[in-house]
Amino acid sequence: MSIEPREILRAMFDTAVAAASPSRRIPGYLPSPPKGRTIIVGAGKASALMAKAVEENWPGPLTGLVVTRDGHSVPCSGIEIVEASHPVPDARGLRAAERIRGVVDGLGPDDLVLALISGGGSALLTLPAPGLTLQDKQAVNAALLRSGASIGEMNIVRKHLSAIKGGRLAAAAHPAQVVTLLISDVPGDDPALIASGPTVADPSTFADAAAVLKKYGITEPRSVIEHLNRAKEETPKADDVRLSRAQTITIAAPQLSLEAAAELARKAGITPLILGDALEGEAREVG
Repeated sequence: MSIEPREILRAMFDTAVAAASPSRRIPGYLPSPPKGRTIIVGAGKASALMAKAVEENWPGPLTGLVVTRDGHSVPCSGIEIVEASHPVPDARGLRAAERIRGVVDGLGPDDLVLALISGGGSALLTLPAPGLTLQDKQAVNAALLRSGASIGEMNIVRKHLSAIKGGRLAAAAHPAQVVTLLISDVPGDDPALIASGPTVADPSTFADAAAVLKKYGITEPRSVIEHLNRAKEETPKADDVRLSRAQTITIAAPQLSLEAAAELARKAGITPLILGDALEGEAREVG
């Protein structure tokens, strides 16, 4: 029996996407409801679908706000969904990040912050560090996109120009419990790289960020260079007490989707070659 290539390729694609679907992945990873409040925050191209899946499976009251890319919003009832620009940040992302940062302030140890993070969150969750502006971040982001820098290098810089990335969101939520559900779009699935790790300890430093800009010959804006050189307040590290109640769970990753597509191919009589983590190079967050 002959197999129509277009049909099997389409079926493999659909299977790969479905394997990472928030409606399929979210229910099995939800934490127990807290004694206190449940606050949902999130950022990324899949964050709205993740929020909808949480609402459909959460047993108690919740409120929250997530920011997603233009055209990726879905209707939710208790969680507000806002859209912003990607891959270059805009004022809507800034306002959303300010509000997300605000909703986790003043929480107590009985409260739960459920963070829904997926690829694209770096551009969507933009809150400049003190002394920097949205225009500064837009200029650096655009320069990095043109430079050929890897997504890992870009996010090292982003974390050190931000008041919310690189673990700072989780630090702001302390002493509440923080549970982050991640959908990875980066090779290796490092939580610190996905959306610049707003709830994850950051192993990189200001010096690392400055080195990235130097490597690619990025010397403007001067305010950014001076901010990195001052290195005034480092991102939270693994031993930071403010991250002691933060837990991160990767609920979907590229390898999961590859394996689902490969299984469908096998059933169709095709022997797949899964490169997965053996692929060389790094993907860039461009769409």
